[in-house]
Amino acid sequence: MMLLAVDTAGIDCAVGLYDSGKDQMLAQACETIGRGHAEKLMGMIDEVLDQAGVALSDVQRVAVTIGPGSFTGIRVGLSAARGLALALGAEIVGVTTLAALAAAERRKSGAVPVLAAMDAKRDEVYVQSFAADATPLGEAQVLPIEAFVDLAETFLTQSDARVTGSARRFLDAAAPGVGETAVAAGEADHFPIEDIARLAAVAQASGKPKPLYLRGPDVKPQAGFAVARA
Repeated sequence: MMLLAVDTAGIDCAVGLYDSGKDQMLAQACETIGRGHAEKLMGMIDEVLDQAGVALSDVQRVAVTIGPGSFTGIRVGLSAARGLALALGAEIVGVTTLAALAAAERRKSGAVPVLAAMDAKRDEVYVQSFAADATPLGEAQVLPIEAFVDLAETFLTQSDARVTGSARRFLDAAAPGVGETAVAAGEADHFPIEDIARLAAVAQASGKPKPLYLRGPDVKPQAGFAVARA
């Protein structure tokens, strides 16, 4: 199966082409841009297809990160992925950014339990735990930092368990010496496109993927300043 993976849920704009039959990434491109995913994405898709020498019509499945992450970025990726899948008559699957973080940790550390944790700002953390075989052990959730630290300390009592992601620094600050910090303070999370592609290749395609926001947007309209429609 030829799979096109897209990630615009964070500060990266990334695209990868994956052949599941060969378990091989044929081509990939990633730029850390912060904003402006909509302007970059389609050009990067063309670039990756050209690198691999594969026609867009050969793509059989489209994968996209659905969050949690940037509200705008998630919408850009989902809109592009849905449009491509519809035009191609291809399957479409969503991959969460937390699952991608956990997969990247397992690729490095082996088959171990992983707690994926992202700094969600506002003194909160996006978090989800996964078994050694990648099975989710619960739903993704947003927690206050203190509750996350308690959860992580309990999680780490398991043999070979890992905590990964930008929120790991809160655990290190609360309990020095439990392990190395996965992401430096202030550094944003990255979701490797190869892990997204491999997760998507074995995922069940079941309709249109929906965004996983976990909470409302950081920026909201000011109350009392709405303009009445004529």
